[in-house]
Parts: sequence; C-alpha cells; structure tokens
Amino acid sequence: MTRIVTAEEHEAYERDGFVVIEGLVTEAELDRFEPLVTEAVRVRSDPDSRALPERSLYEQSFQQCINLWEDFPALRPLVFHPRVGQAAAELLGVEVVRLWHDQALYKRAGGRDTDAHQDQPYWPIAETDTITAWIPLQGSTIESGAMAYLPGSHRTGLRKFQNIFTADDVKEFLASPEIAEIDPVWVEVPRGGVAFHSGLTVHMAKPNVTGTDRAVQTMIMFADGCTRSTSRFHPSVDRDAIAVGAPIRGACTPILWPLEPGDYPAPPPPVPDALHQVAAPGIFPRAATTN
Repeated sequence: MTRIVTAEEHEAYERDGFVVIEGLVTEAELDRFEPLVTEAVRVRSDPDSRALPERSLYEQSFQQCINLWEDFPALRPLVFHPRVGQAAAELLGVEVVRLWHDQALYKRAGGRDTDAHQDQPYWPIAETDTITAWIPLQGSTIESGAMAYLPGSHRTGLRKFQNIFTADDVKEFLASPEIAEIDPVWVEVPRGGVAFHSGLTVHMAKPNVTGTDRAVQTMIMFADGCTRSTSRFHPSVDRDAIAVGAPIRGACTPILWPLEPGDYPAPPPPVPDALHQVAAPGIFPRAATTN
C-alpha cells in the first residue's frame, strides 16, 4: 500500500504534535459533503432559536454535533474516509485505528474564540495513541477562526483538564510551567487540507469575525488496543459498557481504518434520553438512523 504521509510530515508531527496534510480530501468530495454536514448541523440544531449572545460561552465558541455518522448515513463516507484514516494510522505508527467519535464544529459568524486546552483529559483513554483530523470544509483563515497549536506541548507531560464548557481562566492554564514559554503557531488550512493533532497537543482557535459560519468536520481516532482508564462517564465507552482496563472495542467505537470500500459499520443503539436532557441541543444523535 502506498504511504500517504511523507517522512517530513511524520517528522513534523512527532516534533510539533500537529501537521497539515494538503489535498487529502478532494474538491469534489468537499462539494458533496459540505452541504450535507451543514444540513445535518441544521437538523440537529432545530428548533434551537437562541441568538448567539443567549448561548453559553462554550456554545458561542462553536455548535458541536457529535456522531453524525450514526444518524446521517450519507456522511459515513466522510467520517470513514480511507485516506484520512490511513494518514492518521501512519502518523500514530499503528496498523488499525478506531473512531472515538466524529463531530461537526461550526463556529458561527461572530462566534468567540475557542479556549486553549488539551483533548486527552476529556477522554477516559489510558494510552495516548490518539489523534484528531480537523477538516475545514471551506478551508480556514485567521478571520474565520483558524486553529493554533503550541508546538511540542504534546511532549511536555502536561495532562490538565481545562474546562472549556465553563470557560475557566485560560490564562492560568497557559501559565502552566510546562507550556508557559511556548508561543502558539496559527495555522490556516487550505480547502482540501486536513490538520492532524495529538490528543496531548495544546490548541485553540481565533474568533470568527467573518459574516459566514466556519464549517469544520472532525474525526477523533485512537489506536486499536487502547483501554479505558477511569469510570468517569463518556458515551463512547459507557454505551458499550466497556469496563475500566478493558480494550475499547464496541459498536460506538468501530474500526475506521482499514475498511473494505463501502463497508461501513452499523450504528449503535440511540443515545439515552437522559443524556440529551443534560447536553446542549444538537450534540448527540437521537436515533440510530433518521436520514
């Protein structure tokens, strides 16, 4: 199989904890999927008519819709995109990657910045073989809410839960001695490019000062064989009743790569109603298949 990731890109990822691989998704694919993701976000968000200032600070950063693959079958070819999955596996240096969850992150026109944080502390995954593919469906610019990364922060040993749900003091987080001297690198991603970052890489995003939404689809992946670290609730493991210490393998975390073409996994049972009652509107799917 022909490798996707070059030696230089792999070296950059190992060194910095992030890398942009250009041309990984084709223009034709983006033309196909961007309106489908946008419509899925609209359906999930309906009938939430709150204006942006009426939303929580977290919701002002972006509209988050998790696991679109479960209730929007037309998006499964994007979520289980073979070139994205292969690139992720190559960057991690593993043979098989599983999906932790996908999510659309739409930063609304006028949306605030995304506070600096690490992803890994949000997930009860013991190992750190985790990676996120961040796909701006129209590309990203500084004005629309481009991402920044603290290069090398994934190697500092820092693993601190920075609560972006309540917008805790980000200045205190960035003053952590492990990362205080690292300057952020702001990265504009061209359309068709995919930005990959480690679950331990500190990252953030600019506000969207344009008049249009910043449309982003992401897939969070992890190496097959990773295990559950704690009993802290997370739908990716609790819906499959994964025990602490057990390998994370279930209907909620299917193999993303490698797959036979078109051989997409069946969706798991719907998210319990109790979870919808405590989550922001539109985050989780309400049924296994609705479209």
